[in-house]
Amino acid sequence: MSPARTPNRWLALVVLALTQLVVVLDGTIVNIALPQAQQELGLSDGQRQWVVTAYALAFGALLLLGGRIADYWGRKRTYLVGMVGFGVASAFGGLAQNGMELIIARGFQGLFAALLAPAALALLTVTFTHGRERNTAFAVFGTVAGAGAAVGLVLGGVLTEYADWRWCLLVNVAFVIVGFVGGIFLVTESKAEGDNRYDVLGAITVTLGLGSLVYGFSLAEGGWGSPDTIGFLALGAGLLVLFVFIETRVAQPLLPLRVVLDRVRGGAFLIQAIAGCVMIGATLYLAFHLQIVLGMPPLEAGLANLPLTLVIMVIAPIATKLLPAIGPRPLMIAGPLIVAAGLVWLSFITADGDYLVQVLPGLVLMGIGMAFVFVPLQNLALSGVAPHDAGAASATANSAMQIGGSIGLSVFTAIYASAVAGVPVTDGPSQLVAFTTGYGAVFFAAAVVMVAGAVVAAVFIRGPKSALLPAGDGAAAVPVH
Repeated sequence: MSPARTPNRWLALVVLALTQLVVVLDGTIVNIALPQAQQELGLSDGQRQWVVTAYALAFGALLLLGGRIADYWGRKRTYLVGMVGFGVASAFGGLAQNGMELIIARGFQGLFAALLAPAALALLTVTFTHGRERNTAFAVFGTVAGAGAAVGLVLGGVLTEYADWRWCLLVNVAFVIVGFVGGIFLVTESKAEGDNRYDVLGAITVTLGLGSLVYGFSLAEGGWGSPDTIGFLALGAGLLVLFVFIETRVAQPLLPLRVVLDRVRGGAFLIQAIAGCVMIGATLYLAFHLQIVLGMPPLEAGLANLPLTLVIMVIAPIATKLLPAIGPRPLMIAGPLIVAAGLVWLSFITADGDYLVQVLPGLVLMGIGMAFVFVPLQNLALSGVAPHDAGAASATANSAMQIGGSIGLSVFTAIYASAVAGVPVTDGPSQLVAFTTGYGAVFFAAAVVMVAGAVVAAVFIRGPKSALLPAGDGAAAVPVH
């Protein structure tokens, strides 16, 4: 019996969509919990940043390797191992007694998410192979992915306010049990045939290179000219150059360079990294502002973040209708500029400001702009890609967002620390002024990054409209945002 005609395939879809939900929501669920976790565990601002960075960095750096493992070792087997590992890492993080334990747990969550996400997507692809059922399955999967960040913010707020921040991690155990049992009974094993070899050296160099780069940026909090900062940044850059050299020499590279050297796709990956920089990096500081400065309880803070996601969901269908009419280039230029306008608005926050006046308009503008970016982005990432490179191209786009978020958060933390250090603090109110000064500096820096994204789009996203919109009735791979 073929996988597509398996009677339990719709139940399998539920299980795989649940997996996607867990992977995506874990990128945001701890954001609301971080102020409480920082206070209880005594985290420094640098450690606080790494609670988010560790997950995004491990996830992004290992996503391509995770896809290879799923294809070669077996997608169901990889999925089940990823589920168990993710559950154990979540339990360890929920029981962490200090900041280092929490950061390590988040890193392992990202590692096993890098196995789970591509395995789940590949299983969905081989379970629903064609026609209306395939389109329906991908629509469900994509909807869950799009809602994951919002679910994470609200669920994180509920658990932090009415239980404890630790439940933002422990709740994953329940999801994992359902996903593991469902995976055993509802999912059919499959793997790629032929001579499959792992690019181990490429995986090691790119992971260490990205890790060194992000760590070097995080050290910039103490000064951009320090030997440690320069040393780790140089080491990271050198390892990434070595990775590129290795990819030109191995028979089955982790990242075929033809995927990224195309001008349009390369530009799309850069813009994806820039979007991740803002969505993962800058929005974390908004969560801090809502709770620490405006004094919102966790649930209210989670709900206050929702307009960004809701506006994206409302504008996305409009952008989808515009896409075939005007092409992706106008959307990709206008989108980052609108996001930048929203970030500039947020950069003027004050310690005694009002959410409706100082925050909400910025979130609405950011949502409109991000919808214009996200809708054409996956098409551009797959533009002109040969079928056997489609998985690598989609994984690269998803990796770019996570890595962009990791680097962005490290840089923004350094900018925040520098801005706060310049404000004299004598009492509680002046402390809040220092915080908002730091947050405002982060938002303005993020606006500059988004303007750079518009420039990238103008330079790289060129060509006939028909060439930038790949034809085909199959569903595209679902991004993991």
